[in-house]
Amino acid sequence: MKKIQIFTDGCCKGNPGPGGYGAIIKFDGKAQELNGATEATTNNIMELTAAIVALKQLKEPCEVELTSDSQYLVKGMTEWLRGWVKKGWLTADRKPVKNRDLWQELYSLNGKHKITWKWVRGHTGHPENERCDQLANEAMARL
Repeated sequence: MKKIQIFTDGCCKGNPGPGGYGAIIKFDGKAQELNGATEATTNNIMELTAAIVALKQLKEPCEVELTSDSQYLVKGMTEWLRGWVKKGWLTADRKPVKNRDLWQELYSLNGKHKITWKWVRGHTGHPENERCDQLANEAMARL
C-alpha cells in the first residue's frame, strides 16, 4: 500500500461567505498542490471539502496520514462519525448532522483507505499547514 501524506486547510471570509480550500498531497518525494473556492460557503464546509478533494485524487487504496488544523474535521472523523452513523446521521442531541452530504462522502473515502487523522494547531509555523492556508486564501481571492 502506498504511503501518502495529505495536508489540508479551509478558509472563509464571513461565515457564511466566500471561502477557499487548499491541500497538499505528498508521495515519493513529490508534492501536488490543490485549491479551489466557492462564493457562498462556511469555514467548516471548506475544511471538509479540502480533505474530500485531496482524497479523491488517490486512484487506489493507500495508507494516508491526513493533517489538518480543523478540529471539526479531525474530531468528526475520529470521535463523532461512528455515533452519527449508528444513530442514522443524528447528533448526540438527536439533531440532524450538519454537512451530512460531505461527512457521508468522507465516510466512504475513509473506507477505501487506511487513514490516520492528525490535528495540528493552525498558524503556528507548520510549513505545510501555512502553505495550505495560503492556497485556500489565494483561491478565495480569485473569486
